[in-house]
Amino acid sequence: MKDAPEGLRYPFAEPPEPGGWREVAEGILWARLPLPMVLDHVNVYLLDEGDSWTLIDTGLHSKKTIRMWEALLAGPCGGRPVSRVMVTHHHLDHVGCAGWFQERGAELCMTRTAWLMARMLQLDLQERYTPEAIAFYRGAGMDAGVLEKRSRERPFNSADGVHAMPLGFTRLVEGQGLRMGGRDWVVRLGDGHAPRHATFWSDDVVLAGDQILPTISPNIGVYPTEPDADPLEDWIAACRRLAPHAREEHLVLGGHKLPFTGLPKRMEMLEDNHHSALNRLRAHLSEPRTAGECFPPLFKRRIGEGEYGLALVESVAHCNHLWHKGEATRTRRDDGAWVFHVAGG
Repeated sequence: MKDAPEGLRYPFAEPPEPGGWREVAEGILWARLPLPMVLDHVNVYLLDEGDSWTLIDTGLHSKKTIRMWEALLAGPCGGRPVSRVMVTHHHLDHVGCAGWFQERGAELCMTRTAWLMARMLQLDLQERYTPEAIAFYRGAGMDAGVLEKRSRERPFNSADGVHAMPLGFTRLVEGQGLRMGGRDWVVRLGDGHAPRHATFWSDDVVLAGDQILPTISPNIGVYPTEPDADPLEDWIAACRRLAPHAREEHLVLGGHKLPFTGLPKRMEMLEDNHHSALNRLRAHLSEPRTAGECFPPLFKRRIGEGEYGLALVESVAHCNHLWHKGEATRTRRDDGAWVFHVAGG
């Protein structure tokens, strides 16, 4: 869902070209790598360690991405190796090349939950959507045509975009102190978009991954792996944990879009965005509806084919949240779809 960016400032009006780079703070390079989806890029950051580099996130694993990494390492990185990879969370566009760097001697640092999720998904190869996944999408009220198509096609597997991950990693924990790129950092964990999402806070810079983005709200989704989950509750709790640490002068380097300042205001907006969506959803559920029928109040725009899957799992998250809070009932329809209705509506 989109937010109005009032109160935010963007020190860099234009991003680097795909595969290019820009210095955004002393000892920190910003590079952008392409993604084959509606959100067509991911930001990664290189922190200068003198004789090597620490890398924040890695991009999706592909031949094109690897060619870009080889050019970056030979060019702006001066031939010095990546000695340490900090992965903020388990999603493919952030962890995809981590194993490739490990094979070249880099230490991989992640939260335990993020590493377990990434490695489990990378090893879970499916040639067809599982019966459990089809049942989940049917329960979400997925459009019949989309569901029929999914039942016939091969899903995009994590292994399609994540290099094989060797055994072994270094665990990141809440409150941990780190020295990276000439700065002292504190690890602070988020949730909601991804479980145990690592962010890194110094006096003047925040490496935020997808936990804190400027002009878009990170996707908060429910998936077949945990169909009754309430990640929106986790998201709201994480916003409240992180907000007291936000400073106006922090330069926020996120996983997508542009670096920005104005973090205290943005933390308010990230939580308020979902409270506003929930208010609209409550009104919409005065009539019984499936999650798939709740796009209009949540997104306030047309959802295209390329966005449909992410929109559906986010709609389930918001419906589940009202159900868990006791503000909506949930009943199974004859066709297998869950129908939500505001209690007393």
